[in-house]
Amino acid sequence: MSSEQPIEIRRAGVADLHLLAPLFDAYRQFYRQPADPVLARQYLASRLERKESVVFLAASDTVGCGFVQLYPSFCSVAARPIWILYDLFVAPAARGHGYGRRLMEAARSLASETGAQRLVLSTADDNRTAQALYESLGYRRDTLFRHYELTLQDP
Repeated sequence: MSSEQPIEIRRAGVADLHLLAPLFDAYRQFYRQPADPVLARQYLASRLERKESVVFLAASDTVGCGFVQLYPSFCSVAARPIWILYDLFVAPAARGHGYGRRLMEAARSLASETGAQRLVLSTADDNRTAQALYESLGYRRDTLFRHYELTLQDP
């Protein structure tokens, strides 16, 4: 990434789709989905326009480096809101500069500011790099509950 333009972490809006959508498409490809820039842009535009998620973007005016996407939810037991940190991605060329950590810190700030009881996330068992980042930020692996899912449609 260019060292000439400072990279900031900011809450993304629809005006940032030109920087965000290519990153989201690359993120999906990382998880073995076919490239689909149109789908990536439409999906993000819908989430942002409907205020169904919050996205923080690591970017300059012209270069997108990474993003984190969070979805609001609730904890019935605590009777408080929670945030699901669903997507975190830093472009390969931008890795090693602390953008992932800064994006995670922005997510934590949002959760604190909104009175959330906690942030929750999941990652692949073999994604050691992400696990190391999360654990360095105070996240702990859940050993009390098993996670189940029922797939209703293939991606």
